[in-house]
Amino acid sequence: MSQTVDRALSILPLLAEGPADLGQVADRLGVHKSTALRLLRTLHEHGLVYRQSDQRYRLGARLFALAQEAVENLDVREIAHPHLTALNEKCGHTVHLAVYEENEVLYIDKVESRYPVRMYSRIGKPVAITVAAVAKLLLADLSEAERRAIAEKLDYPTYTARSTPNAGAFLKELAVVREQGWATDLGGHEESINCIGAPIRGADGRVVAAMSVSAPNVVVTAEELLTLLPLVRRTADAISREYSGAVPVSKEAPAKAPTKAAVKEAPTKEVTSR
Repeated sequence: MSQTVDRALSILPLLAEGPADLGQVADRLGVHKSTALRLLRTLHEHGLVYRQSDQRYRLGARLFALAQEAVENLDVREIAHPHLTALNEKCGHTVHLAVYEENEVLYIDKVESRYPVRMYSRIGKPVAITVAAVAKLLLADLSEAERRAIAEKLDYPTYTARSTPNAGAFLKELAVVREQGWATDLGGHEESINCIGAPIRGADGRVVAAMSVSAPNVVVTAEELLTLLPLVRRTADAISREYSGAVPVSKEAPAKAPTKAAVKEAPTKEVTSR
C-alpha cells in the first residue's frame, strides 16, 4: 500500500513540469502502463489530475484548490513560535515576529529575554516603521513603485541621531536590505537598543513575515549581537521551509560585523524593565 501511495504521489511533481502522456508517466515511475493508468485514474477521480483531449494528463483544479486552502489556513505565528523560542533559549535575547498589514508593521509574537532588562515592544502594537529591522525587511520586499509610494508618505521622527532622516535615505536602506537579505536597527529607535533581523518567505519566495533579535548595550554590544546573524538567518529559513514547504532563496555569504568605527555604538544606558 505504501509503495502504491508513493508512486501515486510521484506523479504530481512530474505533471507539475507540464502535461505528460501515459507512457511518460509509466517510464518515470518505472512501472507498466497498466499500473500507471490505474494510478492516474485514481488521482483523476479525486480531481488531482485531469485528462486532456490529447490524452495527456496535467494537474487537476482540485489540487490547486487544496493548496490555496492550505495556504489560507496557515498561521505563520503558530509555525514560527517554537523556532523563536528555541532561538531565545540559545541566545537569551528578545525575539520578535512581525507582519505588514494595512500600511502598518505589527508585532504578532514576542519571546522575552532571560535578562531583567525588558523591551517596550508589545504584541499587536505598530513598529517604528522607518527604523525597525523587521519593517525594513517587510517593506524591502515590495516593488520599487510600492516602496517609493510608502516612503514618500511616511513621517521620519528623529528618535535618535541614528534615525532614518528622510525618504531618500530610507529608500537607499531598503535597497541594501533587499540585496543582502537581512536588516539591522543599531540604535535607530532607542540609543541603547540594537536589533538584527531576517525575512520569512512563503512558497512564492515573497516575504510574509520578519523576525528579529534585539538586545540592549548593557547586555551585548552591537558588534557582539551581529555575530548572531547567521543563527538568526538559519532560524528564519527553518520557519520559511516549514511555512512554505520549499527551501527559500537565501544568500549564503556570512554577514560581516562592521568595524568599531562603522558601528559607532551608541552610549550605554540603563533600560527600564517592563
